Amino acid sequence: MQIDARGLLCPLPVLRLRKRLMALPRGTRVTLLATDPAAVIDVPHFCAESGHRLIGSREIAPGETEYIVERGPACAIAAD
Repeated sequence: MQIDARGLLCPLPVLRLRKRLMALPRGTRVTLLATDPAAVIDVPHFCAESGHRLIGSREIAPGETEYIVERGPACAIAAD
């Protein structure tokens, strides 16, 4: 499953990732593509705070990063 957040600025890449993860079962992996320079900080922080696992990230083109995230056991947002 892939989320194309290229061209979107903070906080939209993380918001799209959060929305997609909320609808998925634990252990599902999602790939996020982002060009926002803040995503390098935002995505790991979001994963740590929400209980998800950042499997890895890599630059796939100049200014474009791929993040692989695994859905954690619970979403803090889903409890609201």
